[in-house]
Amino acid sequence: MTSDAAWRERANSFDAVAAEYAVRRPGYPADAAAFLAGGERPRRVLDVGAGTGLLTEPLLAAGHEVVAVDPSAAMLAQLTSRLPSVTTAVGTAEELPLPDADVDVVVAGQAAHWFDPRATARELRRVLRPGGTIGFVWNLRDERVPWIAALTELLGAEARDHQDDRGVVAAFAAELAAEVTPYVSGTAQHLTPEGVVGRVATSSYASLLAPADREAYLGRIRHLLATHPDTRGQERLELSYVTRAWRLAPA
Repeated sequence: MTSDAAWRERANSFDAVAAEYAVRRPGYPADAAAFLAGGERPRRVLDVGAGTGLLTEPLLAAGHEVVAVDPSAAMLAQLTSRLPSVTTAVGTAEELPLPDADVDVVVAGQAAHWFDPRATARELRRVLRPGGTIGFVWNLRDERVPWIAALTELLGAEARDHQDDRGVVAAFAAELAAEVTPYVSGTAQHLTPEGVVGRVATSSYASLLAPADREAYLGRIRHLLATHPDTRGQERLELSYVTRAWRLAPA
C-alpha cells in the first residue's frame, strides 16, 4: 500500500466509529464558529468534512443556513439524527457536490488536514460566491497541561501530525493567494478516565488497528491515566483544548 493509499484509508476510516465519534469528540465554541462565518448576518455555509455535525451545530444555532458534506454516509446519518433540518450530501472536498457560486462561506472543522490543497482550492473557488471566505478550525489538545502533554507524547507521531494546523493553513493560503486572519479560543471536555480512552479510540489510527493491537494501544492510555500524578485516582478529568480558527479570504 502506498503512503497516499494509507492516508486515504485513514481518512475513510470513520464509518466504524461514527456513533462513538458523535458522543466522544468535543464541540466548537460559539465564538469560534461566529468568527468562521464572518459576522452576524445569516449566510449560506458549506461545512466540508462535516462528520457528525460538531461544527454544523453552532453555525445552525447562530442562524446560518448550513449544507453538510462528508465522504462518510454513516457520519452524516449521525448528523441528521441530531440536526434533521440540515441538507447533507456524500462527497469530498476535492469534488464538492454543489453548483457554482452556491455558498457564502466554506468551513471545515478538524478536517482540512485530510484535503488535497490544490484540488480542493479549485473546488472552493468554484462553489464560493464573490467575496466568499473559507474557515478552518481545530480543537488541539492543550499541551501546556502536563498530563495532556504526556498523552500526546504517548499517542505518537500520528497525533502530532493532526496538530499541524499552521502548515495546513499555509498550504491553502498559497493555493488561494489568500489573506489569512487567525483567531484563538478554547474548550474542554469533562470525562472519566475511561471517557478519555474512548475519545482516543475514535481516532483514525486507532480504528484501523487489528483488535489485539488496538486493545494494547488503548491499554497504554489507561496505564498513563492510572499512574500520572495529575490523573492517578481521579474520577473526572478536564481534557482541555486550544481552539485555533483561521479565516482565509481568497484574492
